[in-house]
Amino acid sequence: MAFDIPDSELEWRFDTSGGPGGQHANRSNTRVELRFDVAASSAFDGETKQKLVSVLGREIRIVEASSRSQTLNRQRAVARLADRLDEATRPPSPARRRTRPSRSARERRMADKRRRGIRKQWRRPPGADD
Repeated sequence: MAFDIPDSELEWRFDTSGGPGGQHANRSNTRVELRFDVAASSAFDGETKQKLVSVLGREIRIVEASSRSQTLNRQRAVARLADRLDEATRPPSPARRRTRPSRSARERRMADKRRRGIRKQWRRPPGADD
């Protein structure tokens, strides 16, 4: 399900990515932090908003710093936000219906157990039945 979230509801912060990388990493604000307030959003109807808040919480925070490009990190953050929203609104998969083994399957299992027991008896040394 695709959502149309206004840009004004997305809060962006940029920072240096930290870690190794020399001057570029220390000077460039490529790390992206995206915050989205689900509870205050006007992009969802009441039922969808309530479901999102119960699954994801009032606010979604996504940090992306895997690229040296701020633009690419912004795109990845938006994609991750969309993935989270889609996953949270996806209907749950139906539960597995319980089934019982068939009569023939139970009989096969018991026959296998009997054969296995006989095979183990043959492995015993003579006179070990005492």
